[in-house]
Amino acid sequence: MGIDLIVKQALQDGYLTPSMEAEIGRICDTATELSIDEYIALDKLMDCLLTGEIVAVPRKQFINVMEELVLSEAITRVTEIEQTSDTSLDVGDIAAYALNRLPPLYATTEEGANYQRQRARQELQEIIHKQVLEAIARYLDRPEFFPERQAISTKNDSNMASQLSSLLKDYAPNYEKDISSL
Repeated sequence: MGIDLIVKQALQDGYLTPSMEAEIGRICDTATELSIDEYIALDKLMDCLLTGEIVAVPRKQFINVMEELVLSEAITRVTEIEQTSDTSLDVGDIAAYALNRLPPLYATTEEGANYQRQRARQELQEIIHKQVLEAIARYLDRPEFFPERQAISTKNDSNMASQLSSLLKDYAPNYEKDISSL
């Protein structure tokens, strides 16, 4: 869908959805040069947003509290193993395996996130621990089918601290704040 069609749809509906906004951004980022019609459509969109004729629907911010809890558990177990052996483990692989076997705990507010954390610690901590241990066992027992595989990342950090830092930044941006408030 082109910029002009997106703007036309936004005018008709009276709002600009996050997916419409993302599509306009993608077009602008990938196009080497926009046409005059596209510039006119963007100008019209800006005018309508400023006058309130079109309302931008805000993106809903949410987190999956289970990711924080699984990462914390995985980090603890991986650190224990790596300190007592020569084995090197990938926290991302372990967390992904465990997360695929646990229920998500989404929250849109700090209060909701705190509720989900408390609920998970009371009701799900044992299951989280079990799934992380199973993930580690599977990781240690996996064959080397594709040694050339690369992680979903633009960085190739082999340093565990860098991996953990990167994972926390990506999946739990408020992790350090949340842990310090406990």
